Amino acid sequence: MNWLLVIAGAVVGAPLRYLTDRTVQSRHASGFPWGTFSVNVFGCLVLGTLSGASATPHVQLLLGTGLCGALTTYSTFSYETLRLTEDGAGLLALANIGGSVFAGLGAAWLGHALGQAF
Repeated sequence: MNWLLVIAGAVVGAPLRYLTDRTVQSRHASGFPWGTFSVNVFGCLVLGTLSGASATPHVQLLLGTGLCGALTTYSTFSYETLRLTEDGAGLLALANIGGSVFAGLGAAWLGHALGQAF
């Protein structure tokens, strides 16, 4: 049963990641990976909310492991940061690292607070 919940969440998370990334990135002409940044920060917000709300194990599997697992991406973040560095955009690479950590932790904290409020 648990693995079905993870699969169900991933079935939604993977296309949501792709569509969000493409939509967000198409609206920005800069070399900064706004699409990946957006899905990762949103995933942190969702996980923080689940944590703060003390979600049931089934909801955690569906939304936390399945949806957020397929939605967020550390590997693409790493790859895009490396590419920025290789392309001579070291400042953008540093902004991606610092911004992702700061915004991700902030979103998780905010989500946790929102989850506790509900």
